Amino acid sequence: MNQRWRERRALFRLPGEVIRTSEYEVSSIPGDLEARTFIETHHYSRSYPAARFRFGLYHHDQLSGVAVFSIPCHSSVLTNVFPVPASLSVELGRFVLLDFVPANGETWFLARCVEVLRSEGLVGVVSFSDPLPRRTVQGEIVHKGHIGTIYQAFNGAYLGRSAPRTIYLLPDGSVLNARTIQKIRSQERGWLYGAEMLQRFGASQISGDPKVWLARWLPTLTRTIRHPGNHKYAWPLDRTIRKVMPRSLPFPTCNPLFLPH
Repeated sequence: MNQRWRERRALFRLPGEVIRTSEYEVSSIPGDLEARTFIETHHYSRSYPAARFRFGLYHHDQLSGVAVFSIPCHSSVLTNVFPVPASLSVELGRFVLLDFVPANGETWFLARCVEVLRSEGLVGVVSFSDPLPRRTVQGEIVHKGHIGTIYQAFNGAYLGRSAPRTIYLLPDGSVLNARTIQKIRSQERGWLYGAEMLQRFGASQISGDPKVWLARWLPTLTRTIRHPGNHKYAWPLDRTIRKVMPRSLPFPTCNPLFLPH
């Protein structure tokens, strides 16, 4: 099954479908607004990464998919895989297609994006698949978890899991990540966006010490859960970098963390 999204609900296409490429076009998206709106409307995380490249999949001029290649929180996410300056590689931070796009639309779309990245001089792409299911406080599944089947189909090198960590789940099942919490605590650039995520569910406006504010509202509005680590994949974009990056491990073949209905 091929996972799709619409308004943060996971939907699936049967395997074997073939995209009619004459009906689709892939184009760079010049700014964040269109891509951000699409991601926040349809992706389960309802969050937008630090974008470096943005691409849209258009079906008869209708935006039907978005790929965002982003800058990770730590450059080591890239340099541990590709031993070159971090500016020469990128993370596939968000990849979302709507439910009507045929099954092999993902690999076709991703291939077109990679062609552009290669022409820009990039030598590698890293991406993660999140196997941990998410539920709302009412028990509704908003993310079933996945092992990166599309990345395997696109011949990604499987590099194991990222480090386990504790995450904070908001009432709608989305994640308030550790970096966002730190931005609020230190009132760094972008902290207001993070504060608004908590305020959406009833937190007060921040007045006074943000640490005191977080100490009150984090345990009130979030649930903590232990995350076992995401599955990590990578694609070298030239032969030279392929020779020096880590070797692929056997692909994971199932998601033992899947939560049944």
